Amino acid sequence: MINITNKVDCCGCNACGDICPKDAITFETDIDGFWYPKVDRDKCVDCGLCEKTCPIKNIDSIKKSEFKHPPSIAAVNKNLEVRFDSTSGGVFSALADRTYKDGGYVVACEYTKDWGVQWAVSRDREDLPRLRSSKYLQSDSSGMYREIRTLLKEGKQVLFCGLPCQVAALRSFLHGETENLILVDLICRYINSPLAYRKYLDTLEKEYGSKVVYIKAKNKELGWKRLTHKVVFENGSTYYGTIDNDIFMKASMRLNCVSRPSCYECRFKTFPRYGDITIGDYWTRGTRSNLDDDTGTSVVLLNSPKGGSFFNSITRKLVTEEVSLDSVLRGNPALLRSLPHSRIDRSVFFNRIRQEDFRAVVDELAATCARNPEGRIRRFLKRGRNYLRILGRVVSYTRCHPRALSQFFYLNFFHPAIRRSVDFSKEKVVYVTPHCLFEIDRKAKVELGGPLVFGASVFKKSKLETRIRMLAGARLITYGPYGFGYGSDIEIFKHAVLVSKGGPRTNMGTTIICQSKIVIGAEVAIGRDVTIRDNNGGHTISVNGYQDSRPVIIGEHVWLCSGCTVMGGVKIGDGTIIGAGTHVSRSFPARCVVSSEPARITGHNIYWKM
Repeated sequence: MINITNKVDCCGCNACGDICPKDAITFETDIDGFWYPKVDRDKCVDCGLCEKTCPIKNIDSIKKSEFKHPPSIAAVNKNLEVRFDSTSGGVFSALADRTYKDGGYVVACEYTKDWGVQWAVSRDREDLPRLRSSKYLQSDSSGMYREIRTLLKEGKQVLFCGLPCQVAALRSFLHGETENLILVDLICRYINSPLAYRKYLDTLEKEYGSKVVYIKAKNKELGWKRLTHKVVFENGSTYYGTIDNDIFMKASMRLNCVSRPSCYECRFKTFPRYGDITIGDYWTRGTRSNLDDDTGTSVVLLNSPKGGSFFNSITRKLVTEEVSLDSVLRGNPALLRSLPHSRIDRSVFFNRIRQEDFRAVVDELAATCARNPEGRIRRFLKRGRNYLRILGRVVSYTRCHPRALSQFFYLNFFHPAIRRSVDFSKEKVVYVTPHCLFEIDRKAKVELGGPLVFGASVFKKSKLETRIRMLAGARLITYGPYGFGYGSDIEIFKHAVLVSKGGPRTNMGTTIICQSKIVIGAEVAIGRDVTIRDNNGGHTISVNGYQDSRPVIIGEHVWLCSGCTVMGGVKIGDGTIIGAGTHVSRSFPARCVVSSEPARITGHNIYWKM
């Protein structure tokens, strides 16, 4: 009879429940949101199958892969749409496609309606988009093992893709090798609590005032390496949380407080592997790959002859490159090492998130962690690196030009419109280049959410002037790093507000004329010679209802291509592309392509990467 007395001895695979012939095992969820087996003693017949199947108890006897040092391959799917929609390079999709083509079944995870994770057994290729991409949550696999066993007994081909502990559990459940089964294990750092993730989504829904309708981990629109967590809401809003600012990633990757206890002492960080094939991210630390274009690259370890043969059957759909196992290990230490223990008291964390706002709890506990002796040392070193980085950027941007240096000191230390917002410890600093012209009224206000650069240029010897004019009462607000590139002309009139939510700088020749309000969303890409204005220059037209100035709202991750013009009263939805030379005088929804003259929608459901 299985009896878990120490939580590190249970990985939550659910295999013991599936093997029980009397259905005597159920699973109870603890305060952390993880489930553990509970035996009904009235039903139990002490057959011992549950203990004989547990992958942790029988780890030494479970058959492992044949190769201790497997061949290593970097790979990307030739289909860019598939690769873009995948967590890494799209290798799982190619493996699944082959299985579907052979009439087999694909077993992988999918989201539930409330954004939990469950297992699905699929024989229809139309299911692939919902099976694709990692979910990073503990998945409920009750009933899955029995269903796979039935399919194999019927002679069906099955492709199973899961975590190493789940692959080991399936091997143990089936008691040996099965010719028609291909096992694919993922490179896993940890698995997260469904409870904590639900509380995180509750916080986002509260902040955005709408229900979640779509989630994509490692979304690539801002680049694969930023590990962006994309969440779309029912009201059309989109959240892009990167490794730098997402609160769930702060909890899981910095505080290490939302993972299953067994992840801190994982028994499956080893070679040889338990799957025929191992797949994961190919992070090129200290090496270079011709496949790495920040759209996602997979690494593939071929752990058995059967796995190698199956992979060779799909290579025509991939672009591949042989890599060394050492390079794989440098980028994926989780292949060998368990997750470091949490830096905070987990019981306090889980008790609090049940009652309080997830963001508030994470931020407070992270701040508390930073105040302990180890945290103070980390903070001291981080602050020292930060000041050195600021000094280096001052030298880089000003090029030690006397005029630029004097402007830097005046704006950051003496100008009343800016100096109150400057915080060097958090790099809320204004950087300037030699060819900037400022007319900022002392009664204007610049509110910094990060570093702000005036006049940045890719041409180091460029003398193209960047002009910034702010009248009395004008406000410039940034919520993150931002910059006005060389040749930009920025004018903010009396009591007008220009807001940037952070992202890449404006391009050469950008003109922004703000008379009332202009909001530029996060990660908005701006091409050359783009004009954004919320007004008609103060002119009056004899038309009923005419307004000279109306606010402009540009959503998140919008692409304004070269030469386009955005006029007053326009609202552009998240992810939309405004084509080159397009004159936009009316609003457009999210994720479309707008072009032609007059402006019209020429593409729907578009996703793009910077």
